[in-house]
Amino acid sequence: MKKTYKVIIGIIIAIILTIVLAKIFNIKQVVLHNIYPKKYSEYVEKYAKEFDVDPLLIFSIIKAESDFDEEAKSSSGATGLMQLMEATATEIANKIDEPLIEAEILLNPEKNIMIGTKYYAELLKMYDGNMLLALTAYNAGIGNVNDWIKNGTIKKDGSDIENIPYKETNMYVRKIINNYKMYQSIYE
Repeated sequence: MKKTYKVIIGIIIAIILTIVLAKIFNIKQVVLHNIYPKKYSEYVEKYAKEFDVDPLLIFSIIKAESDFDEEAKSSSGATGLMQLMEATATEIANKIDEPLIEAEILLNPEKNIMIGTKYYAELLKMYDGNMLLALTAYNAGIGNVNDWIKNGTIKKDGSDIENIPYKETNMYVRKIINNYKMYQSIYE
């Protein structure tokens, strides 16, 4: 009788532990999904596929740029989810036959994600698929990145992001890499 009682107690404890661990894991997942959301996924997935970019990287950029605030505006004039400058957005929009009629269109989540993803895809091509250099150029500008490579400040392979001379850009690239790792660990 004592042996049966111990087995039943052991089974009950195992069940309780399983339930507690499942709750803890589920709570952890819920918290992580709230911290690293996939808002606007219909647009991110659509345009990431169209422009051949990892959607988790686009979520990482949006997280760093605006934290998913579609009305975000920076002091430098960047607008929307992917914080696009009007001149850059106009140039990219014209390339994909989506001309900007007015700057306020950049506050439209779908348009902003479409143009921002296309721009990032172009940067990836420009830098031979190097994610780090493309992210650096997304933040600091193509001219700066090309100058830094030319004068040896950063390597053409992007392996030395710690040498990015703009502190803001240096931190920006690191932030996106961290976001990207988190998105990968949560959603893959």
